[in-house]
Amino acid sequence: MFLNLNHYKLDVYKSARELRSECYKILLQLPKCEKFNLTDQIRRASTSVVLNITEGCSRKSELERKRYFEIARGSVIELDSCFDIVMESNYAKAEDLDNIGKLVKTTFILLSGMIKKVNGE
Repeated sequence: MFLNLNHYKLDVYKSARELRSECYKILLQLPKCEKFNLTDQIRRASTSVVLNITEGCSRKSELERKRYFEIARGSVIELDSCFDIVMESNYAKAEDLDNIGKLVKTTFILLSGMIKKVNGE
């Protein structure tokens, strides 16, 4: 924000931030009994995606960059599983998760592309 670095312009970063924002909206629908379980997990995973993209973009080493992007992608996969549990537990309807589903897919695809790019593929 204050540094005005290049990663702010990346589609993957924008997608991750939007995903995080949408996750926080859904958290309001979860019951209080999930506060220290599912709610906390979704909050941490969605934030992890954004922060690991940021950290990866700051690294000079391709190996380090790839590692942070892979961690971010792992957190996207974690979110996918969390929302599977949300649906299974009837905490939200499928239509309530449509936008999050699109953002999960988009962010996953963009991160996979970043990882391939670092690999030189």
